[in-house]
Amino acid sequence: MRELSPSEREGLHRLSAAQAVEQALAVHSRGVDRADLNLLASAYHADATVDYGFFAGPARQFAEILSAAQRAGGITLHRTCNTWVAVAGESARSESYVIAYAGTPEPDGPLQRLIGGRYLDSHACRDGDWRLTHRTYVLDWNINRPGAAAWADPPVDLLLSVPRGGHGAADAGHALLTFGAARIASQGEPSMNTISQEAIDRALSRQALHELMMAYARGVDRSDEELLRSIFHDDAVVVTGVVNGSGAEFARQVTAHVRANLVRCFHSIANEWYQVAGDRAVGECYAIATSTEGGQDTITGGRYVDEFERRDGAWKILSHTFVCDYTITLPASHQTDGMYAALGTRGCYGRDDPVYRFWKA
Repeated sequence: MRELSPSEREGLHRLSAAQAVEQALAVHSRGVDRADLNLLASAYHADATVDYGFFAGPARQFAEILSAAQRAGGITLHRTCNTWVAVAGESARSESYVIAYAGTPEPDGPLQRLIGGRYLDSHACRDGDWRLTHRTYVLDWNINRPGAAAWADPPVDLLLSVPRGGHGAADAGHALLTFGAARIASQGEPSMNTISQEAIDRALSRQALHELMMAYARGVDRSDEELLRSIFHDDAVVVTGVVNGSGAEFARQVTAHVRANLVRCFHSIANEWYQVAGDRAVGECYAIATSTEGGQDTITGGRYVDEFERRDGAWKILSHTFVCDYTITLPASHQTDGMYAALGTRGCYGRDDPVYRFWKA
């Protein structure tokens, strides 16, 4: 096997660390949703701390409080995405978006809530194990609608007999994951094949494209013209409906539009698919955008279809098109009181948003 260059070794270290960080974040979300104290606590190092507003202190104590509250409540689902990781040796920082679903009982009837925010996390690798050392939660938006999750019991149609979410071992996913893990373990250790230089380059390139899309989301949501402009080549073309033009025009006009018209906005990116061929690439990402304007909440679902090009060793966007698949418009239901009152760290436009202090530190 050929000797890796210093830049390849560093790139693979950062890629491996970023994937380990993403795994820890997935464990955290699963621990919360399954009300599993041990699983949730395992996402943190023993001396880790958190700041959620309603609790600031040791992560272990936070895990105990939260898992107990989850066991007493209904099913939740935390969709963590837009993870942007910066690695420095055996430490790292990450910025992630999260959309959480929660159903809560209320005096006037149950509510179904969608809650959008961000995790600003610090991580460390100790004894080969990446875990969180500190988390700050930032609240960005919420939608609160009357109603409760309804299941037909017994199912009125056998096609609707899907596994159901639950807490702890009662969760169908818990059994499926346990069974799958046992099957993998029975296969033994896989053989290691030689990794080609082309495969290494594709892996590192896909990570670079991922980071461009993370910068896109933050640039729009924080109305950061400088950041948005930096991810496009000078001859890039953008078609989004709101703004059609060059990358520079898009950066200038969309940030002005956001500040002038939207109370808040939030672009959640997932289902990332990239095909890399040398210094060119194409990608498709699914997006869920939420925004509040004129007393209405709008949820827009669609896809970003992008072409990328690497010039002078740096990947940037060459063309960016938004394909709209659906929109949902509802009367605005954003709340700042009740269960949200204690979540005091809030998102905003511009450099006063907590994310800039987080990365500057």
